[in-house]
Amino acid sequence: MLAHPPEAGRPPQAVLPGLWLFAPSRDSQGGSSWLLEASRTGLGFDLLIDCPGYSQANLDWLRGRGGDGLLVLTGREGHGRCRRWQQALGWPVLVQEQEAYLLPGVERLQRFGSAHDLAAGARLLWTPGPTPGACVLHVQRQGLDGLFCGRLLAPVGVGAVAPLRTARTFHWPRQCRSLGRLRQWLPPGSPHWIACGGGLGALRGEKLVPHGAAVLAALALEGPPTPLMG
Repeated sequence: MLAHPPEAGRPPQAVLPGLWLFAPSRDSQGGSSWLLEASRTGLGFDLLIDCPGYSQANLDWLRGRGGDGLLVLTGREGHGRCRRWQQALGWPVLVQEQEAYLLPGVERLQRFGSAHDLAAGARLLWTPGPTPGACVLHVQRQGLDGLFCGRLLAPVGVGAVAPLRTARTFHWPRQCRSLGRLRQWLPPGSPHWIACGGGLGALRGEKLVPHGAAVLAALALEGPPTPLMG
């Protein structure tokens, strides 16, 4: 039986030089996916953070880029049509080990535990709470300083984010502890901005949350952070 062709969709938009935001994806409950160009980070490969909607516009745009890439999943809400994307692009997929079982049949699947370094200044941290295998990606290279927070934090107003407890939240106390660990893990004064993986409507047209370090420092957390492991 032939698969249905992808919908037309629309291509991503540039947010900063080398940083692109895809249209909200119905495959991920209206979530946001990002692409960070290899030329912006010096990593030698593009970083696709969470799966965008499986549309013809996104397919054409990503295939047209050429070069190597890595698909990083910040939690199960961002998996979308991961297998189709992997087949279409041939890129490896990196996921926290707690949620690898959700991706049967995905080729070139890579797993990590409590933390993982892609390279100096490009690191992932396991931040369970929103989902069992939620994680964040911090990139601080070549003058770039941003945190891709997945669903750990959600926009709650212009320039503001907070952890939100929803019906889909896996474990609220762990989510609060994960935020405490994140603040320990980040370098002082970092990040400059935060990119969220959920819907961005509360930002009222803005795409990034500026002054990321100050925003994180101002968050009130429930209970003390757990110590960093590894």
